Amino acid sequence: MKGKSAHPDRALRAVVLPPGPRLFEAITRALAGDGPAVLPLPPSHAAGALAALGPTEVETEQGVRQAGGEGVPAGVAVVIATSGSTGRPKGVQLSATALRASAAASLSRLEAAPGERWLCCLPPSHVSGLQVLVRSLLGGTEPIIHERFDPAAVLASGAAHVSLVPTQLHRLVERGADLSVFRTILLGGAAASPALLERAGELGARVVTTYGMSETSGGCVYDGRPLDNVDLKIGPDGRILLAGPVLFAGYRGGPAFDGGWFTTSDLGELSGGRLRVLGRADDVINTGGEKVVAAQVAGVLAQHPEVADVAVVGRPDAEWGEIVVAVVVPRTPANAPSLAHLRAFAKDRLPAHAAPRDLRLLPRLPLLPNGKTDLESLRHGTRGHGDAS
Repeated sequence: MKGKSAHPDRALRAVVLPPGPRLFEAITRALAGDGPAVLPLPPSHAAGALAALGPTEVETEQGVRQAGGEGVPAGVAVVIATSGSTGRPKGVQLSATALRASAAASLSRLEAAPGERWLCCLPPSHVSGLQVLVRSLLGGTEPIIHERFDPAAVLASGAAHVSLVPTQLHRLVERGADLSVFRTILLGGAAASPALLERAGELGARVVTTYGMSETSGGCVYDGRPLDNVDLKIGPDGRILLAGPVLFAGYRGGPAFDGGWFTTSDLGELSGGRLRVLGRADDVINTGGEKVVAAQVAGVLAQHPEVADVAVVGRPDAEWGEIVVAVVVPRTPANAPSLAHLRAFAKDRLPAHAAPRDLRLLPRLPLLPNGKTDLESLRHGTRGHGDAS
């Protein structure tokens, strides 16, 4: 089914509101079938998604107005707008059944007791924040919702469970805070360095790493193992494939997803039944005819004692086609690692062609609204301290 042939017969309301009770109420009604399907959008970044996804209604602080767009199939409860960082935003259509299946499997794996409260400090316009609200619904509690991430407020929230991205956890660790105040810290959105996980554990954190995406209703693999009723395998091209009741219903304006295996954009490997995510298939750097998985290099460099945070991107180069560029946040600015030291460190652990040939130092990595590193902006500003030796 494509476009109009998908028989849209449920209104789609774009809810352009800051995180809070009104947005939570709209999502609650959407999952119960008592209201229109919801397209949650942050007020500061709504224009592009509204134009691309064409909802039937728009709700703002001023009220609800008709927008003249198309509805969604009856089974769709929520549409999540992808970031659109490399093109036109897509709408991932999620059913109430899929969202509830994901939340129920998550609560079961975490052994979260009824009545334990969740803190939402991620944008509900992204699936990670949305699922915090759905877990609260299934757990029979009101979520604690913060409009933005503030370390002091997070630590004082009184929540039992929280979902964070690594940058947020890093900010809490920097404070030396007692992280045992949370029963669980779900950590997703990007790979976390071993050093960050170790330090968080020393501060009392119970960290559960997650892997998933909008198309899987959020995290569906916890600490490398799929949630109940989620199937996982690696395809012949190295991509991660997923199946189960948590999968999306299709893209807005595109074909419905008819079940079976969903092929992700990520490369992975299985060892002892545990998934290791290597990086995105479209984030491979071709340097001198050799393919380098950028996330794999970043994972190695993150283990360097002088590196607090790191991203790896490719930059066009006349000689090599592309070169590997390390963008590093030093642990101590006055004692930043040199390119030569990082290259030697990488060569001890990776093939020589994967070692960075350029280095850029930053005080912090740029982030997208969902808390992930903004790799696209780094690709357009990566010239640093080059040394191809």
